[in-house]
Amino acid sequence: MNPRSQSIVCFPAKLSSSRIEVGVTSIRFGTDGWRGVIGRDYTFSNVEVVSQAIADYIKSQRPPSRELLVGYDTRFLARQFALRVAEVLAGNGFGVGLIDRPFPTPYVSYEVKRRGLAGGVMVTASHNPPEFCGIKFKAPFGGSATPAIVKQIEASLFLNPVQRLFEEQLTAVTEVAPGNEYFDHIKSLIRFDTIKQVRLKVVADSMHGTANGLLRQILKDYGIDCIGIREKADPLFGGVFPEPMEENLSALRASIRENQADLGLATDGDADRLGVMDALGNYVNTHQILSLLILHLVRQRHWTGKVVKTFSQSVLVDRICQKLCLQCQVVPIGFKNIADLMLKEDVLIGGEESGGVGIKNHIPERDGILINLLMLEAVAQSGKSLHEMVLQMWQEFGEFHFERRDLHIPLNVGQSLVQHLKEKPPKQFAGLPLERVDTLDGSKLVFRDESWILFRQSGTEPLLRIYCEAGTRQKVEQLIEEGDRLAHEE
Repeated sequence: MNPRSQSIVCFPAKLSSSRIEVGVTSIRFGTDGWRGVIGRDYTFSNVEVVSQAIADYIKSQRPPSRELLVGYDTRFLARQFALRVAEVLAGNGFGVGLIDRPFPTPYVSYEVKRRGLAGGVMVTASHNPPEFCGIKFKAPFGGSATPAIVKQIEASLFLNPVQRLFEEQLTAVTEVAPGNEYFDHIKSLIRFDTIKQVRLKVVADSMHGTANGLLRQILKDYGIDCIGIREKADPLFGGVFPEPMEENLSALRASIRENQADLGLATDGDADRLGVMDALGNYVNTHQILSLLILHLVRQRHWTGKVVKTFSQSVLVDRICQKLCLQCQVVPIGFKNIADLMLKEDVLIGGEESGGVGIKNHIPERDGILINLLMLEAVAQSGKSLHEMVLQMWQEFGEFHFERRDLHIPLNVGQSLVQHLKEKPPKQFAGLPLERVDTLDGSKLVFRDESWILFRQSGTEPLLRIYCEAGTRQKVEQLIEEGDRLAHEE
């Protein structure tokens, strides 16, 4: 008998579900799925294990559909990993659609809901460095797996043997080309006539990821002047991290200045996060983006609903919500916590510090393409430059500056510091008297003038993140330098 004509069944060892050790590799779920270094943690064997756990979870829900959609980004071997996911899902009796090219995560999420599928899998490490890859599970409602779903998938790791079909017998897997329905939907949410009237010039930066000229093409279809950069797929992302933060957007700044553009719009590796720059090449941080969008949706669109922000988002959001009589809820870091509320309540907008924003009348998912278009609409509607919009917001609600610093220190060192600050917070920090410590997700030291510094240890890698917001750049620098010093003393 030809062994390749049969499905293959593997029996891995059963181990604890929250941190699975396989030799020197591990499977740990973070804020949105599982990620690991390719060839070390992220291997074909571990991809099979995670795919089997996802299949087991879906089967446990007895969904009316037995169809799934699999997508992938531009990372090294991403298509091959996606095919392996499809082989395992097909081995468990599901029909699988495999997208025929790297394509954005929000597209996969939208199609899962639109087509009534049992779920979707996106092979991506999002904004992580090029050496990483990952897996995101998209639930039938069209968004990130909720914390409860993640817990069930984790509990299924190594529970059952992997069932996999080989490529040549994959009649249950169909390669599919992307359709237009997602794009038609997001276009219906944007006032392109307003944008076109103002005659803005835009630079769209795909950062060598899955957006791949899509934003430029949408704007071109409406006659809006748009220049695309970094559109070619590149597993190394041009030598920078595919995260649309200031340090990775020097190419966008240069293009804005060279082309005398009004603003620049960037998307991350799988196009679910955004980054924005004004006409001067100033980075408009994600705190400012969320705040400006709340003002636009309420004052110009007259939309209503609750605002949800993650623990590392801005004080500006609270001040705006208070003035506009909006309810504001704070949740732990990770868009899955925002999506969970969007499913249960009337949420106007939800945003996280890392550039993920989602709005009502769409799926409960962050979407870098849609939110970039909405940001462009907000600028056009205001009749001001983006720089002027930020200054006007500061004049009304107070000036705040923000910085995030990622420190690569041992996992136990970061955990120890976060715990110490919870249990024995200092009376003063960087010469400032401490008002309180908030511990929803990490340790946040809050001062009397509403400035704050947050220490949060990643649960998936030796990375301590320090977030800081204050009324002046000088105070931000003062606080974050002290935080850096304290972390390296541990």
